[in-house]
Amino acid sequence: MSHNTDEVPHVAVDPRLLEVLVCPLTKGPLHYDRAANELVSRAAGLAYPIRDGIPIMLAEDARVLDAP
Repeated sequence: MSHNTDEVPHVAVDPRLLEVLVCPLTKGPLHYDRAANELVSRAAGLAYPIRDGIPIMLAEDARVLDAP
């Protein structure tokens, strides 16, 4: 049985945590993208990564969203 080392296992994020988190830049709501394992701030145009079940809420670690 082979394992794909490129895949990062997703650790579940506490749903209660997702209810209270907001974007640190805009203070606006975040959308949980389960497939990408990110918290997306459409207002800021950023996607914050989730590592080992912990949201990394630093703008410098966020991915810039593609322009619409």
